[in-house]
Parts: sequence; structure tokens; C-alpha cells
Amino acid sequence: MKIKILITAFLLCLLNTAIAQTLKKNIYMFSYFKDNGKDGLHLAYSKNGLDWKALKRDSSFLKPVLSKDSLMRDPCIIKGVDGIYHMVWTVSWKAKGIGYATSKDLINWSAQKYIPVMEQEKEARNCWAPELTWNNESKQYIIYWSTTIKGLFEDPELPNRFGNRIYYTTTKNFEDFTPTKLLYDPGFNIIDAHIVKDGSRWLMFFKDEREKPLQKNIKIAFANHITGPYSEAGLPITAKTEAEGPTSLKIKNRWILYYDKFLSHSFGAMETTDLINWSDISLSIKLPNGIRHGTIFTVKKRELKKLLKI
Repeated sequence: MKIKILITAFLLCLLNTAIAQTLKKNIYMFSYFKDNGKDGLHLAYSKNGLDWKALKRDSSFLKPVLSKDSLMRDPCIIKGVDGIYHMVWTVSWKAKGIGYATSKDLINWSAQKYIPVMEQEKEARNCWAPELTWNNESKQYIIYWSTTIKGLFEDPELPNRFGNRIYYTTTKNFEDFTPTKLLYDPGFNIIDAHIVKDGSRWLMFFKDEREKPLQKNIKIAFANHITGPYSEAGLPITAKTEAEGPTSLKIKNRWILYYDKFLSHSFGAMETTDLINWSDISLSIKLPNGIRHGTIFTVKKRELKKLLKI
């Protein structure tokens, strides 16, 4: 009898542990925009990182009000060390700043704020696809984006074309910002940088925007520090010449890189375990119709329950 009681208690302990681990498991969340970004922020969730379902009947969680264009493209959301969700986005095709807002639950958002990250550059033409990453080493956030500055990095064979490079600023409170600096110049036109930590090093995925020779694919660079210096650009991860807006997630030792197939209006995905050899798993993913690129982050199950009710 005592043995049965001990076995039962042991099995109950295992069950409770399994339940506790399940409750702690995070849900993947995808922030994205649709069409040109006029209607604002959209969210989708996934439990396995492959099958995504739109929230709120695929309607907007936050409508843009900044800039004359009133756009909310390329929304990037992270959960800060303060427990609050911080979001940055592209407000216009030609603005010299970016959008910023916060939320405690992804439902109710703060007033939208314009951060003039390139206003000091008279010849700056744009601020595209900003992203936000927490740097635990310096205990501050780094915001990075792509900008063309007239007279810099221009290709003589392509007059009046964009010559984007990646720039950055850092902040601890989103009120005070360090002077904008150049983050990455691989020697050619690039946009859509996405930086993530991998052990002791940093990875930067980005779009090679060159038209001569035609690229339009996703590449990767590495650095020991988030502010660089970054390595030379690697070989294309995506074979197609229609890839942009990379975002990633890691499940155990498996990396999944999502990217926007902007010509065919669909999404692709690549996977790897070594960041060298990549396999196309585009046929294994399912996303909401009309999704455009953004970023992947995680939320708690209790947070998802609230989102499913609206």
C-alpha cells in the first residue's frame, strides 16, 4: 500500500511539473502590416512557429497618426526589461524619423511618438524598417534602421537611386538618445536589418538591395558586439530575387528565418542548425492572407488569452 501511495505521489508530481512547464511555455507572436500600412498594426500568433493565426479577425490593433503619410509599416515589437512592450515602425517613405509607442498588453497603446533619428542630416532621404533590440551588456536599447544620405554611398551607375546603409542610436528611457552613428556598410545598398543574439555573438540578417548585379535577397553578417564591427556579407540565404523583411526565431537548436516575397505577395521560410546550410521550408508554413513583414517575439499564454477575447 505504501509503495502504491509513493508511486501515485511521484506520478502526480511529474504531472504537476509537466503542467507547470506547459503554463510557462511562451507563444510566438508576429507583428505585421498589410497593403501599404495605412490601417496600422496587425498581430498573429503561433504555438509551433510554423502555423500562424491572425488575431482580432485580422483587423488593426493600432492605427497610425504620425507623418502626413500616416503609415505603420515594418512594425517591430519587443518586451522590454521593464515588462512593457515597445514598438517602432516606418511612418513615411520620406520622413527623417520613426514612430514609437508602448503597451502593457498589446491592446491598449500609448500616444504615438515621433523620434527624429535623422533630422540632423539635411540630406537624409528616408528612415526605413526600424528595429529595436535590448543590449544586456550596456543595459540599453539599440534602435537601427536604413537611411540614404544624398552624396554618400551613391552608385554612379544608378543616379537618383537609394544608397541605404544601416544607422543606429541607443537609449535607456526613450527620451534621451545618443547621436546617430553608422552601424553597417557592407559596400552596397542594404535595408531591413534584423539583429539577434547567438551565444556570445550577434547576427545581422538584412536585405541586399542591389539591382546591378540583381540581388534582392537575404544575407547575414556577424559581430562580437551589437554595435559592430560586423563581418563582410555572407552568401545569399534566400535564392530568390524577391526577399525582404527578414525576421527569425529559434526553437532549441533550430533557426527559422521568415522573409517577405514582395513580388508574389507571399512569405517564405528557411531553416538551419548551423547558420551555414539552409533548407527551404516555405511549404511548411501558414500565415494570414496579405501579411507583410514585421517581427516575431513571444508572449505568455495568459497574455494570449486576453488577446483572443477581443
